Amino acid sequence: MASTANGTGHGVEEDSSRKAAVGTVPMPPKFSSKERERAFLKFRLAQAFRIFGKLGYDEGVAGHITVRDCIRTDCFWVNPFGKHFSLIQPSDLILVDHHANVQAAESGPNTLLNKAAFMIHSAIHAARPDVHCAAHSHSVYGRAFSTLGKHLDMITQDSCAFYEDHGVYDQYGGVVLDEEEGEHIVKAMGDKKAVILQNHGILVATNNIEATVHFFIAMEKSCQVQLLADAAAAGTGRKTVIIPPKDAKITHGVVGTMLAGWFSGQPHFQLLEAQEGVKFDFTQGPAI
Repeated sequence: MASTANGTGHGVEEDSSRKAAVGTVPMPPKFSSKERERAFLKFRLAQAFRIFGKLGYDEGVAGHITVRDCIRTDCFWVNPFGKHFSLIQPSDLILVDHHANVQAAESGPNTLLNKAAFMIHSAIHAARPDVHCAAHSHSVYGRAFSTLGKHLDMITQDSCAFYEDHGVYDQYGGVVLDEEEGEHIVKAMGDKKAVILQNHGILVATNNIEATVHFFIAMEKSCQVQLLADAAAAGTGRKTVIIPPKDAKITHGVVGTMLAGWFSGQPHFQLLEAQEGVKFDFTQGPAI
């Protein structure tokens, strides 16, 4: 069952992931105005790109993360085509509507739009109102695993975050340059939070930036672990042990929800802020 959620771009559903903590689980921030929320979304999205850059998820000009705008909900923010993930700041982001019209007055100086990014993400944001942030990059292990054209096996606690919650697009139609291919990807993902794109890589889409970043990293690592485990099993004449569906479902309810994703994503942003010495100031302005 997919992990959909209600509410705003930072909404998270009540779920059993709260049982993993003793005490009060923190919740996403609330904002006094949509303008302040937009400033935070842009700040956070730029951070997400820099996290991807540090993790080596870049591959030339390929890869994109989008977030639905909280003011103009028919538009989304995306990285300018051709700028390295590690260099992206909030002022670089471009705002585009679902007809590929860049909103130049609200965008950064480089308004060059990656057509593949638009075709994939516009289709997702249009078809899935619950999705507020989607990420796709040509990460190494996601690409390697995608060549198998199959779902992840539930072989670890972490892979259970994707139990019955990821799809497989089992075709490769070339670089995504038309609407039809974007629609095929959306269909393969269904109401789930992730999809493996055969011969291409992985894509994650959730209702908040932090969960998207966490689950993308988690899926990339799950692909890596399965590749290693399958190789080890083949080399020793054994088979990997699959977690039973009942246990996988229970585990998903703890580690695979939107709240779990939002909370698990926090350390990635905390580390970046400690390294850069810059964080969002919720009381005074965009950053300190």
